[in-house]
Amino acid sequence: MFYHTDKNDHGLPHDPFKAIVAPRPIGWITSMSAKGEINLAPYSYFNGVSSRPPMVMFSSEGFKDSVANITETKEFVCSLATWDLREEMNKTSAMLPRGVNEMEVAGLKAAPSKLVKPPRVAASPCAMECKVVQIVPLHDIAGRPLDRHVVIGQVVGIYIDERFIKNGLLDSAAMKPIARGGYHDYSVLDESFTMVRPG
Repeated sequence: MFYHTDKNDHGLPHDPFKAIVAPRPIGWITSMSAKGEINLAPYSYFNGVSSRPPMVMFSSEGFKDSVANITETKEFVCSLATWDLREEMNKTSAMLPRGVNEMEVAGLKAAPSKLVKPPRVAASPCAMECKVVQIVPLHDIAGRPLDRHVVIGQVVGIYIDERFIKNGLLDSAAMKPIARGGYHDYSVLDESFTMVRPG
């Protein structure tokens, strides 16, 4: 099949786009407003974009509380969403009024960060403390502005639970990070394989 994305003439009950671009890592973003209000929300349009210096990005469909807070304070933390924290992560995706602390709603404990003000999720095995490099408003191919916002942050500090460091390497599969698929689907990384890049 082939369909035009501007017409959405695929004939399916749901748009397959997100099922194609999958699995997507989840950026579990903690932000803080200028007033000190804490927000925690998962974003599946998330990834690393640079290793030196380390940078991550997430994209928000709408000017949500995370983007509003980060616009004010220029800092955020990304905690790893894992199988053990899947229910709590899902609770933090609820549309709650601005100023409500999703960490408290989900029953999560906060741990203080070292280099930025927003806290990390204490139970998460890894977290990245970030300072904003750029917030990019998106436009379509006709140049029309969209209510879509890409936040790029430089990672200034990383927390790692040392239980997951084995033989000098971080064991990603042991942490069981979860990823977003299409529709209401998720997957979990609990097994990996190794391939060496050709020389």
